Amino acid sequence: MQQVRFWFLGRQVLAALLLFYVVVACGAPQRPDGGTGLLAVGSLAPDVAAVDQRGAQRTLTAERGHFVVVYFYPKDGTPGCTKEACAFRDVWTRYQEAGVQVFGVSADTQLEHARFATEHRLPFPLLADTEHVWSRAFGVGTTLGFDSRVTFLLDPKGHVVRVYPDVDPGVHATTVLQDIAATSPKQP
Repeated sequence: MQQVRFWFLGRQVLAALLLFYVVVACGAPQRPDGGTGLLAVGSLAPDVAAVDQRGAQRTLTAERGHFVVVYFYPKDGTPGCTKEACAFRDVWTRYQEAGVQVFGVSADTQLEHARFATEHRLPFPLLADTEHVWSRAFGVGTTLGFDSRVTFLLDPKGHVVRVYPDVDPGVHATTVLQDIAATSPKQP
């Protein structure tokens, strides 16, 4: 009986250590620039590249000159992610009128993104970040290989203007538009 109790206690300790690793060690990813956690407001966005659902190579430096929204999400086709993508789709005309580029980023493959974009008629690029290059560069945490839901608003020079670490997928796209309007210089 003593052996069974020791074996059970050993498993509890192992489970506690594993939980500690997942919560603490994985909670604040180290970025390639040496920092930890999410990129801060004022930081220059990293020079990263990925292919979109159509196979086109996309980079942030190519988007300089206008605002860019980079939203990270866990998985194509899940309820919250679908709601968020469709919310951006539904106000896409307003993003175009404002001259803003939107990138959806997840660890899904190019093919998965193509299916998701076709099924929901998404007009903006979905970037395949299967190796988590973008999520690490932005300091976005992952759980079991799925990115956390975080959005970054970049100004025309590529600096982070706003970070949205906890969003409501259904209204987030409109909130970001309002923030862009408040941030943009007013025309005389």
